[in-house]
Amino acid sequence: MSYLHDLKSRADLCALTDSQTEALCAEIRSFLIDNVSQTGGHLASNLGVVELTVAIHRVFDTSKDRLVFDVGHQSYVHKLLSDRGDLFPTLRKFNGLAGFPKPNESCHDAFIAGHASNSVSVALGMARARSLQKENYSVLALMGDGALTGGLAYEGLNDAGASREPLIVILNDNGMSITPNVGGMARHLSNIRTRQSYFRIKKTWRGMTRGTRVGRFFYRKVHRLKEFLKRRLIGSNMFNDMGFEYIGPVDGHDVKKLTYLLREARDMNGPVILHVLTKKGKGYEPAEKTPDRFHGVGPFDPKTGLVCASGKKTFSDAFGDALVELAESDERICAITAAMQSGTGLDAFAQRFPRRFGDVGIAEGHAVSMAAGLAKQGMIPVVAIYSTFLQRAFDMLIHDVSILGLHIVFAVDRAGLVGADGETHHGIFDIGYLRLIPGMQILCPANAAELKEMLRQAIYETTGPVAIRYPRGGDGRWKEVPASPVLRTGTDLTLCGYGTTVNTLLDAADLLQEQGINAEVVQLRRIKPLSDAWKASAQKTGALLLVEECMPHCGVFDELAADPAAASVKKAGLDLGAGFPQHGSNGELLHAAGMDAAGVAEAARRIVKEGRDEA
Repeated sequence: MSYLHDLKSRADLCALTDSQTEALCAEIRSFLIDNVSQTGGHLASNLGVVELTVAIHRVFDTSKDRLVFDVGHQSYVHKLLSDRGDLFPTLRKFNGLAGFPKPNESCHDAFIAGHASNSVSVALGMARARSLQKENYSVLALMGDGALTGGLAYEGLNDAGASREPLIVILNDNGMSITPNVGGMARHLSNIRTRQSYFRIKKTWRGMTRGTRVGRFFYRKVHRLKEFLKRRLIGSNMFNDMGFEYIGPVDGHDVKKLTYLLREARDMNGPVILHVLTKKGKGYEPAEKTPDRFHGVGPFDPKTGLVCASGKKTFSDAFGDALVELAESDERICAITAAMQSGTGLDAFAQRFPRRFGDVGIAEGHAVSMAAGLAKQGMIPVVAIYSTFLQRAFDMLIHDVSILGLHIVFAVDRAGLVGADGETHHGIFDIGYLRLIPGMQILCPANAAELKEMLRQAIYETTGPVAIRYPRGGDGRWKEVPASPVLRTGTDLTLCGYGTTVNTLLDAADLLQEQGINAEVVQLRRIKPLSDAWKASAQKTGALLLVEECMPHCGVFDELAADPAAASVKKAGLDLGAGFPQHGSNGELLHAAGMDAAGVAEAARRIVKEGRDEA
């Protein structure tokens, strides 16, 4: 019998017996492994929260109650239990099921959740809105996978605990060592605090003492004595000190106990922390052994766990290799990342130079400020952070780095479109915000050879802050640094771009050639200060199309268009357009924006035609 197949509503889920619910959890794990092995996605984190998510859906109605994820890649089970199982073959595909919570996809998704550490702040806002509007629903924040390494989490916890608003914060502890109490006495008292008899006695005691002023006074005195004795026996609990009622730690794979404790937490009518211990990759041996490898994974063989990898070197790999090579001969070079050691290609650096490497967790602001301290004292820090996450350190980039003109190299990974991760992860704003910062230089390699050369230049031939931005995935079509910024000569039009966009321009030039239009292709290796490589070409051809993989007015077109050298040139810019690009392959997203080779060629034809008509 398939419980998952027969699950048509939340009522069906709530009607299952304890043994049937455990069987359902096993089915869900098989479903996740089978589907993610075909589409790719975040597997280990979702395997770890199966029982927890099932328990949440048995206690709460997420179409009304608000469940805020932190981070949202652990939401697959939630999506499956909210009537989206049939969409899993389209997971992370263009116009398909998103890999993160998405309110416009379902009323069950309370809030978007691609970045980390904000769930308590968001949930507290929702809880306060509920109170102000005199409505009745529960609010939960589900934190996991390192969200507590971000400072914003503590800002939210501090305010939420003091607010007295009914709110449940679930700490999904899958190995971060955040357990507040250790030792035999702590384990014993934890077992007592999570028994049903304990909650029954506690609820009866509260009911008996709340009816009169004397009773409430007596309750407060006994409560203070209990807290004093607890602190003497097992030490202080940070969450209690913040104003939360603390429950746990509890086995995150005991769905029966989780269901009971969630009901008790709901009925406490105040800020509650439920501390849940889970195992990442639970139920699938390859993911249990190497949860990091199955955190975000491509298609794989579910029988063996072997990933269907392309084997191609990525920009991140090239960056990591080049940095190790430079650091071998210069002890001033150090590397910093924010919970993305493998993603940014720094595994080899961390192993080779552990004392010069720092992974600060999900704390980008801290990473940049720490780099500023290192630079001020004579080190050469290289900070590798994804474009979309670097946004969170904007203040530090200005205040701690730019004002003092400190020499820090920023390796801005995942610049431009990132494909299946979608809106929350596209690196389409970094050009705009980095160009605002005084003294910042921005370099854009088109292939691995250029990245290696630019890293050396950034470390040894520049002063002040410098960013090198490069995309996710493999490098460009060449294996060497181009001898000239003019990649292809032409007479009718100049196609101009930077980074791997120049590959699209070369393909567009081929299409234009078939139409009788001879296009010149020019690469901008530096976009701040803006390279003047385009000037001679644009003045020669009299027409220019600048193509940028970014949002409108976030690129360099406005500066280029205002340059006196462009005054007599027929010019236009092509970007991703207004709105946030969704998830899907980069090819599909570029096509939708009119920025693939065919779209660029069409835009170029219009410019040439307008110029000829005016002539």
